[in-house]
Amino acid sequence: MIILAGVLFSCNGINKILKSKDPEYKLRMAEQFYVKKKYHLAQALYEDVMPNFRGSPLFEDIYYKYAYCAYYQKDYLNAENLFKSFLEAFPNSTRNEEVDYMRAYSFYKMSPKVALDQTNTVKAMGMLQTFINTHPNSPRNKEATELIDICRNKLEEKERMAAQLYFDLGQFRAAGVAYTSLLNNFPDAQKGDEYKLMVIKSYFKFAELSVDEKKAERFEQVVAECNDFIDRFPESQLVKEVERYITLSNNSIKNLSNEQTKTST
Repeated sequence: MIILAGVLFSCNGINKILKSKDPEYKLRMAEQFYVKKKYHLAQALYEDVMPNFRGSPLFEDIYYKYAYCAYYQKDYLNAENLFKSFLEAFPNSTRNEEVDYMRAYSFYKMSPKVALDQTNTVKAMGMLQTFINTHPNSPRNKEATELIDICRNKLEEKERMAAQLYFDLGQFRAAGVAYTSLLNNFPDAQKGDEYKLMVIKSYFKFAELSVDEKKAERFEQVVAECNDFIDRFPESQLVKEVERYITLSNNSIKNLSNEQTKTST
């Protein structure tokens, strides 16, 4: 009941202010609400008085805070659009570097969980990189670079999950292709040797399940992938396991050859 009474008081209070014909009074109240972090009330008043102050020295500050009202309410899509509009309306503002960053950061805030569509994550990376390129001396570039890395890790993890799902479902050829693509897309990944091992495991499983006529060729592919692993990750702790797959694959190839020899004689 106390919360409901507070909401009703806020609604009645803001309606009373909005009915006022004094724009300066409305602006003062908007500023008070903004300072008190009552952004939904400040937003309503800023929006109402904007036409009255358009062209005045106060308009830039009103629009700036109006954009932040959306941001602080986690309405990131609207905030990004308002930050963009601010840059267009005030191209010479001293706040432009900050606002340009906040525009990119709003997209970063819209980046969803790993399992969901990552379109906004890709856009955020692009906008953050554009910010770095546009403001090469900005103190915000360190954070922008860190956010790009977070986004990249998220995209990497999404691809890894997709590749692992193929493996778990027994679609081993698709898993091998997916893990190879993951390595190609993220060549500097910290888990690169783990991804390459999954390529080997996937193609080994694929070879085991193949028809006899295809097995030798596919085990040879496993050996080639193993040799590539050793060339790329010679210091990896996984080398011994990779060498085991070389031995298993070569033994399978030898056994297949012996069976063919027996059959032909």
